[in-house]
Amino acid sequence: MAMELESLAMTLLLVVGLLIGLAGSSPPPDPVVCARGTSDCTITNAYGSFPDRATCRAASVTYPSTEEELVAAVAAAPAARRKVKVATRYSHSLPKLACPDGRNDTIISTLRLNNTVRLDTAARLITVESGVLLRDLIRAAAAAGLALPHSPYWSGVTIGGLLATGAHGSSLWRNGGAVHEYVVGLRIVTPAPASQGFATVRELGAHHLDLGAAKVSLGVLGVISQVTLALQPLFKRSVTFVERHDSDLEDQVVAWGRRHEFGDLTWQPGLGKVVYRQDDRVDVSSPGNGLNDHLTLRSRAALGRVDARRTEEQLEENGTDMARCAAAETTSAGDRLMHRQPGDGLLTSCKWDPRLGATFVYNAAISVPLHKATAFVADVKRLRDLNPRAFCGLDARGGLLARYLRASSAYLGKPEDAVDFDITYYRSYAAGAPRAHADVIDELEQMALRKYGGFPHWGKNRNFAFDGAVDRYPKAGEFLEVKGRYDPDGLFSTKWSDQVLGVDGASPSVVEEGCAMEGLCVCSDHSHCAPVLGYLCRPGKVYKEARVCSLQPADAGTGARLDGEL
Repeated sequence: MAMELESLAMTLLLVVGLLIGLAGSSPPPDPVVCARGTSDCTITNAYGSFPDRATCRAASVTYPSTEEELVAAVAAAPAARRKVKVATRYSHSLPKLACPDGRNDTIISTLRLNNTVRLDTAARLITVESGVLLRDLIRAAAAAGLALPHSPYWSGVTIGGLLATGAHGSSLWRNGGAVHEYVVGLRIVTPAPASQGFATVRELGAHHLDLGAAKVSLGVLGVISQVTLALQPLFKRSVTFVERHDSDLEDQVVAWGRRHEFGDLTWQPGLGKVVYRQDDRVDVSSPGNGLNDHLTLRSRAALGRVDARRTEEQLEENGTDMARCAAAETTSAGDRLMHRQPGDGLLTSCKWDPRLGATFVYNAAISVPLHKATAFVADVKRLRDLNPRAFCGLDARGGLLARYLRASSAYLGKPEDAVDFDITYYRSYAAGAPRAHADVIDELEQMALRKYGGFPHWGKNRNFAFDGAVDRYPKAGEFLEVKGRYDPDGLFSTKWSDQVLGVDGASPSVVEEGCAMEGLCVCSDHSHCAPVLGYLCRPGKVYKEARVCSLQPADAGTGARLDGEL
């Protein structure tokens, strides 16, 4: 009881501090923080940490508010012999796409490039600056009776940022659910020779050969200034959630996406439950004006969020499988606490706000080719059936969200129709700390990537997921050719982006002691796990080629060492 009271007291002190520091408001912080004005800066993401916990520093940051100022900002970098990375308003990508190589580099933020340039109602086109938030674009289009047919599930991202990472919704219909499939033109500022003032604006129309590279650019081609997207007449969507047992999921996983234009499904393997979202287009005159307000993305009471994290930490570090499964069956511990803590009159915040310390997670998203999705689901079931309780921590966070994607016209877009499996799971604030049943999740991810040839989402995932991934994109060579023409000196490239793109055989994996505990590598030696804590590198239970850090004894016949271990 004394320890519980002490924990409650600490939580209350933390929230009081937040109330004072945030003055009752909860806008997310700028991801760029500078020690002196716009100099001596650091940048992170919205979650407060990159997967490898890197501290990303830069000499300075600039905030252009016009295309002319953006050109000047790009030109200043080569003139000063500095490299550049682009930052967005909230920095929602998990990997280090916005991280400079060193403290002498500079950052260009699109925070103030946030205007609608033009809206052509007759042509159904909208042109916006790259820093415009998705929600603002949607509202501007709706005011004119038009709609962007697809979007990611979170509207607090910028147009430039979501294009750079290939963000998407869910659909196998028409052009599919990726936003970049509706881009019909853009303007991008790239480096140029000194004779051209060190920077130039390239305008890429709908039929420009380089548009396929620029639509999903990873931020390595330059800075997008403006984007033109094709809109459609305003429509409504009819949404119904249908809960079923997962016994026939192998049959449904592909069929559901073909049956419903915006359909998706959420699978909780440990509970044997699937929630199908029956989501279809209806005429704008249809009755009803509902709001699909996703619980995870709501602003909620800060006190409830902080308490939820403390409860989650206790379950993760000291809880039993039975306790974790009980939490999953009644939704996550955090959601239960937040339902008791309405936000009215209290300090509210986004769940991931790093100032709260209320959540800290890994987020993996891997697109399994559509024709392999049935077999992948069957394998996950086999893994689940070995120990259903191993999935309870995953179930408590919603399980696996499956969304549908059409083959893309972008060079780094998904090259074939796919089902994107998105999972979110616990991350400790302590580097290298074990997670309950982490070996199961690691095997699941390696299975999706390696056995089934999945494609990692560019804006999510841990380091190991990108190792060799670019080789599975048939047009990767064409992308690198455009990159070489647009930025021949690598002004917008970093060691990280070169590793992700496999430049000169580089790899994003970090092979060192303990690397596999945080997904920086796939283990090939026990030292890559935490042998002192009993975690050794073992083969997977279903996908035997997987290598995971496990407390479980080695399978019969494998001995204490890995096959091929030195």
